[in-house]
Amino acid sequence: MADTLIRRMSSADAGFDLALTKLLDWESVSNPAVVETVAGVLAKVRGEGDVAVIEFTQRFDAWQPEGAAALEIPHSRMRAALDNIDADVRAALETAAERIRAYHQHQRQESWSYREADGTLLGQQITALERVGLYVPGGKATYPSSVLMNAIPAKVAGVEELIMVSPTPKGFVNEMVLAAAAIGGVDRVFTIGGAQAIAALAYGTESIPKVDKIVGPGNIFVATAKRQVFGSVGLDMIAGPSEILVICDGKTDPDWIAMDLFSQAEHDEDAQSILLSPDAAFLDQVEASIARLLPESERASIIRQSLSGRGALVLVKDMDEAIALSNRIAPEHLELSVDDAEALLPKIRHAGAIFMGRYTPEALGDYCAGPNHVLPTSGTARFSSPLGVYDFQKRSSLIGCSAKGASELAKVASILARGESLTAHARSAEYRLLGGDDE
Repeated sequence: MADTLIRRMSSADAGFDLALTKLLDWESVSNPAVVETVAGVLAKVRGEGDVAVIEFTQRFDAWQPEGAAALEIPHSRMRAALDNIDADVRAALETAAERIRAYHQHQRQESWSYREADGTLLGQQITALERVGLYVPGGKATYPSSVLMNAIPAKVAGVEELIMVSPTPKGFVNEMVLAAAAIGGVDRVFTIGGAQAIAALAYGTESIPKVDKIVGPGNIFVATAKRQVFGSVGLDMIAGPSEILVICDGKTDPDWIAMDLFSQAEHDEDAQSILLSPDAAFLDQVEASIARLLPESERASIIRQSLSGRGALVLVKDMDEAIALSNRIAPEHLELSVDDAEALLPKIRHAGAIFMGRYTPEALGDYCAGPNHVLPTSGTARFSSPLGVYDFQKRSSLIGCSAKGASELAKVASILARGESLTAHARSAEYRLLGGDDE
């Protein structure tokens, strides 16, 4: 029955606040056994390099590399994959890549500086990271879209070398992933996955170069490994399960909304799909659509577990309350399925990506709209942003004092340094003091 598929909630119910908190609660990479296992993998790869990577590949991916060189896919193989895939698939990948590239070109930051009256120069120099590692999942599903979403912003930023790692269980290589790597400008590809791949990127081995930053999603072992190597390398984020929050005024086709909820629920059993609406009758209609459409879905079992475990249809008092709850949830994906979505934007404070209007399903953002689909999850949109060009650039402050400017600043620095009892700081500044009107 429909009432067993997804919970119904009302913001007017006693205990709603606590129930919502429990529904949203998610702590990834907290399994002690996984933490211990990953720590062992990281230490072994750090100490033994290629030998350990090959051993773990044999153990976890069930294929036998003939040596470290066999772990790398040559660039010609990537190009062959692109040339040999179906023409319509190649066209779709290239169209998506063009749109992603065009959007991210707008994010490029440039160096800037200005001179003060005394000739002192202040500014900021923007430089790209030299080498970035891109993790692409394998196994249950493969994600060529993730290749494009991670690789293209890196290349737009000016990253010199992009190293992709992706597991190939039993030696299976996904042709769409390789084709996407060619389109996205990936420089080198290694057929390794799991915590051992993160370790190889973080620490380097004889064959796999150490990178400056690791981006890309993965399972709990990958997420745990990323958390443990942070500091040795930079990270994009520690991502939890995928999420969608839909706010609807009750005027959208309920089948559309049900399928939008399915679009995230089908990722995995821990994904979260929530609908907020002030229209109780509409929630009934969506619930009926869920019951009718679910048996037709190819991933019905996963969707069912996701919706029953972490999904909800929530009756709210009005649209203002829906917005307030949305800001509390800080969703990864927020659909505003209403007449005038733009009018609501000033009230939205926390969301990874905002999909406006009835004709903008989240799925378009996953593949080809242009903005990045790597988004903050588990409420981290309160303080985090989508992956972008800025994640592959770093900023250096520029300070160039003229003699006169240094003399004036030295007076201030001297007072503050002596106030902190850092006399070497003070004397260093005082050496730059000028007498009288000397230049």
